[in-house]
Amino acid sequence: MEPFPRFAASRPMAADLQDLKHKALEIHRRLCAVYGCPIPYFHSYDPLSELVSSLLSHRTKNADSSRAYKALRARYPDWAAVRDADPEEVEATIAGVTWPEQKAPRIQAVLRAVAERHGDLSLDFLGDMPVREARAWLESIPGVGPKTSAAVLAFSSLRKAALPVDSHHHRVAQRTGLIPLSLDVGPSHAVLEAQLPPEWDAQQIYDNHEVLMLHGQRVCFFKNPACERCVLLDLCPTGQGRMQGKPLAPPARAKRSPAPASKDRML
Repeated sequence: MEPFPRFAASRPMAADLQDLKHKALEIHRRLCAVYGCPIPYFHSYDPLSELVSSLLSHRTKNADSSRAYKALRARYPDWAAVRDADPEEVEATIAGVTWPEQKAPRIQAVLRAVAERHGDLSLDFLGDMPVREARAWLESIPGVGPKTSAAVLAFSSLRKAALPVDSHHHRVAQRTGLIPLSLDVGPSHAVLEAQLPPEWDAQQIYDNHEVLMLHGQRVCFFKNPACERCVLLDLCPTGQGRMQGKPLAPPARAKRSPAPASKDRML
């Protein structure tokens, strides 16, 4: 395998954009070889349903958010009924997620905003918009941030080339030097997306998110990452430092409690 001496631990953030693009592609190539690209999409919700699913999933285990989503679909005939329901009833229905007392009214407010701004409770129209414009439209709604907008476009039946960044993806990008340790999840979306080839299609962008996420879940743990069996070790300043006995400097983590509803931007 060809070495990558210019990505040494001594200058992880000194590389210019072209070096970072080259490194991002090599990371993608190696992780795809490990986790098997193309990776199948895990579901195919319509974009409005994906929006609700994404809002439920914030700081919540997949199994718990999935149960809450299914409970909403079982209790209410459509999203209009969720929007118009008693907030306490919605909160009780999604009780298994983190912060149901905040997520219930937020989901209802987002559903109202979609209907008010579009004139219909549907996001199918986003399929006719360029990704940048579609994300801007979504992120103009209070409670919708970069991770949620990208998830709606990438994971839903729209299958658009938008890059979500979750905490696992973010951690791997920080430790390998693709982004600074000080860069939070929200602003990291634009930086990491700029490192990928503009001609990549939706499947390739999705694969990039999935392989970095999987690597964070299975190897690059928040505590005690398994650097000794990592295929990215020679590209990773953090891993090289740990192999030399240096203590792990944990990446910055998003605050555990959300901001007030009037200012909140979901990841």
